[in-house]
Amino acid sequence: MSMSFSGQVALVTGGAAGIGRATALAFAAEGLKVVVADLDQAGGDGTVELIRSSGGEALFVSCNVTREADVRQLMARTVEAYGRLDYAFNNAGIEIEQGRLAEGSEAEFDAIMGVNVKGVWLCMKYQLPLMLAQGGGAIVNTASVAGLGAAPKMSIYSASKHAVIGLSKSAAIEYAKKKIRVNAVCPAVIDTDMFRRAYEADPRKAEFAAAMHPVGRIGKVEEIASAVLYLCSDGAAFTTGQALAVDGGATAI
Repeated sequence: MSMSFSGQVALVTGGAAGIGRATALAFAAEGLKVVVADLDQAGGDGTVELIRSSGGEALFVSCNVTREADVRQLMARTVEAYGRLDYAFNNAGIEIEQGRLAEGSEAEFDAIMGVNVKGVWLCMKYQLPLMLAQGGGAIVNTASVAGLGAAPKMSIYSASKHAVIGLSKSAAIEYAKKKIRVNAVCPAVIDTDMFRRAYEADPRKAEFAAAMHPVGRIGKVEEIASAVLYLCSDGAAFTTGQALAVDGGATAI
């Protein structure tokens, strides 16, 4: 697999922690300049410091992906700092549901759809023209195994991730002949701060989460980062419009 990234530029939204931070670090380790975007200033600065302390180059930009002005400014800062955008990992997302569909609120629906769907749409809306102008690029959007099937007690979240896959596939076809590839990565349960908070609230969730994956464990953030880098790499040059499950075999059952 060719990973000829050196000197190129990657953007990671939701880069303050978890999968986003791991992917930002992985991009930087391959020699890319990385723009880290998030609402969490301290976490975003922490990701940038980790990259810089390892000899990499990175920039933090505060961004609410549900606001068009913020996203437009994010792309402008990227071009101002580094002159181009080669790869984008649209990873910012939220998961706040606690019950069945009829128990959900309009506020939950609007919040989840705003970040998970509108945020991805806005980011691609402003990333694609940059990539068109320079003759190509690659985008990876964070979906979920919840976007590949049902997710009881997470119906809004599941719908949002189905929508992310739909956006990814449609954009992939629209821009395929323009040398821009668009794919989605679909993690199962991953060891993140979000999962740890759920485990602390109910330790039984850890046992259930491990059991739902045939490999017998939950995933690591670095394993999702590796999948994202593959989808951006020359090794995936013939891969576009795909929803890649990184799930320990969960969706194969």
